[in-house]
Amino acid sequence: MTHPFRVGLRLAATVAAFFVLAFSANAAKILIYMDEDQKNHLKAYGIAYWVLDNDIEVQWLLNYRGGSFMIDQYKAIEEECRIRGVSYSIVADVQAASILREIGDPEVNMEVVKLEKAPKVAVYSPKSNMPWDDAVTLVMTYAEIPYDVVYDTEIINLELPKYDWLHLHHEDFTGQYGKFYRSYKNANWYQEQVREMEALAGSLGFDKVSKLKLAVAHRIKEYTAGGGFVFTMCSGTDSYDIALAAHQTDIAESMYDGDPADPASQSKLDFNETLAFKDFYLERDPLVYEFSTIDGTDIHSKVPQTQDFFTLFDFSAKWDIVPTMLTQSHRKVVKGFMGQTTNFKKQYIKSDALILGESKAHGTVKYIHGTLGEGQWTFYGGHDPEDYQHRVGDPPTDLNLHPNSPGYRLILNNVLFPAAKKKKQKT
Repeated sequence: MTHPFRVGLRLAATVAAFFVLAFSANAAKILIYMDEDQKNHLKAYGIAYWVLDNDIEVQWLLNYRGGSFMIDQYKAIEEECRIRGVSYSIVADVQAASILREIGDPEVNMEVVKLEKAPKVAVYSPKSNMPWDDAVTLVMTYAEIPYDVVYDTEIINLELPKYDWLHLHHEDFTGQYGKFYRSYKNANWYQEQVREMEALAGSLGFDKVSKLKLAVAHRIKEYTAGGGFVFTMCSGTDSYDIALAAHQTDIAESMYDGDPADPASQSKLDFNETLAFKDFYLERDPLVYEFSTIDGTDIHSKVPQTQDFFTLFDFSAKWDIVPTMLTQSHRKVVKGFMGQTTNFKKQYIKSDALILGESKAHGTVKYIHGTLGEGQWTFYGGHDPEDYQHRVGDPPTDLNLHPNSPGYRLILNNVLFPAAKKKKQKT
């Protein structure tokens, strides 16, 4: 399925003609600044993507005015900024050179990264409607970044290599349907989900949904190791690693897969298979809305919303380019937000996972990143950065009310990340 924005953005002939006939690039540059003066941070990422999609290079100025974008001056880009409500300024060639000299100073914690090609984006999501929204698809739609929707059939059929970046929509890879049984077993949407998933598993040759999800998890892991970029939030983080760890056992009780869970499942977990987490304990009660001890929701549910924040780490832009890209924001202290998986308890995070944002006061980690083979992954706890305690059935967040959300900016940093010109890390 192709997202409808791709139709509009792919009017290549019209756009190309406009670019060629109306003007050629001037020596001046367009600076889309990303500090507190920016009127719409989220749509600024959409402009950067749109420019890349029209084969024009973007310079990402890490740590310069909140992680600004600098682009050759074209009137069409200026017009697009005005249409979308994105703030910008025109800087003469000599000013642009001065900015680059400032950034290049070895004593300054800034760097320039060239973005060269718009990444092809996929969202792993069921085709049926679920009674919850997804922050990543919300913000990509708002920013006008196109994406395709894929699900188990496409992944089992090895279609992932067509994409540069994959987001795992709010998902339960353990085959326990989000552990919603206690609260929603009589809900029409829940019963329909079970029917659809069992039918899909059967059609793909699996006798259980949990076995299908494990196969999908392994395909995603292969995609990542082969050079893909994977991003996920909320239960798509810990449930993914739990499924990988449980590849030798059955952790789903009979109401989920028709037979009892293995009573020795905890001892059979294989933490060598996971990306981010280790040594965690499963929540064995099938009626408890929790997967394991990884999640820090129990800690944050005791914290007043007004005191719930996480802090982004400061990295050396010249030496630690990747984490610097992923933490670009105009705010270093970001409002917390809940989810089925709100964040991660630090003691269960592997030593080679890089912590990008944490709540030190509560001993929890919100935002982590790591590598696998030639690829990279990012886990971001919580459901919606601008809806503190989003519940099943709540209406989607209106991002017109939150155009400067630093929590949503972190998602969009990840979307643009694969567009960066590969540069060897200085480690």
